[in-house]
Amino acid sequence: MFDPNTIDYHSLLALGFSRNEALGIVKFRARGKRFEIKEDFASCYTVSEDMYRRLEPYIAIGEEFALKPFKQKEYHAHHYDTSRRYARRTRDTLALTPFRLDTASISYLSKIGFSVRQAEVLVKYRDMRGGLRTIDEVAECYVVSDEMLVRLQPYLIFDEEPEATDNEPQLVEINRADSTALVSIRGIGAKSAMAIIDYRQRLGGFHKLEQLSEVRGITERNYELIVQQIWCDSCEIQKISINFAPAEELAGHPYLPPTALRKLLKTRQLKGGWTTIGELVKDKIFTEDEAARIAPYLRFDVQQTE
Repeated sequence: MFDPNTIDYHSLLALGFSRNEALGIVKFRARGKRFEIKEDFASCYTVSEDMYRRLEPYIAIGEEFALKPFKQKEYHAHHYDTSRRYARRTRDTLALTPFRLDTASISYLSKIGFSVRQAEVLVKYRDMRGGLRTIDEVAECYVVSDEMLVRLQPYLIFDEEPEATDNEPQLVEINRADSTALVSIRGIGAKSAMAIIDYRQRLGGFHKLEQLSEVRGITERNYELIVQQIWCDSCEIQKISINFAPAEELAGHPYLPPTALRKLLKTRQLKGGWTTIGELVKDKIFTEDEAARIAPYLRFDVQQTE
């Protein structure tokens, strides 16, 4: 039996790991990582699936490292007034009234039922998308539970897309525009148009205008000129089935670097897949910022479609 949190380099060699694999586990721990349950050991990038299956019966997580269940504090009646606790909790939660999620602050969101951290993630997700136009876009944010979505839906106000008048120039939709339409935009030449189309294909479509600045060759000066002539329909995004897409398809996405891709494929093979973006964060495939960035491009199929 061994504890992956405390086993030393030489003992790892004795278990059958190569020098590089053993060193990788030691470095993994040195970065502050710890193994709270047996399955955490499989998340280390140098632990193969076969090695984990062979060693799993012999893993014993020490009490100081083991995941501990949440314990509620016990309060005695003469020390704590439960009615005061209930009154304080209800006073801090605002009654819902119609509001625009696009302008809601972190403070407001934390007062209508979100934790402060959830509110921060939701605002970051909203800003990265360039706003939230539909209830479906709100549902894609992993911190919004089904219960919260049902509760909020009657009160959410979404702005409609403004219609162009005869006196206003027609804006170009960046996801459907071909090279001819792109070249007609001031600030985009033939070379830039091809670069935009190439990046759009790799990305799966733009979900906010700010992503145009990621295209090679688009200068800051050109970007400021271009964004005044275009708009972005995020409904045109082509999503990837994170649970079934082949490695070749995943490898081409700009928001999925090789390190994250290797972790993703290894963990997917081990556990079968995910149902929410939050699970990918929990499995340490993505950081919260990376998850918010790539979330609009992922589809969580529970079974492969024909």
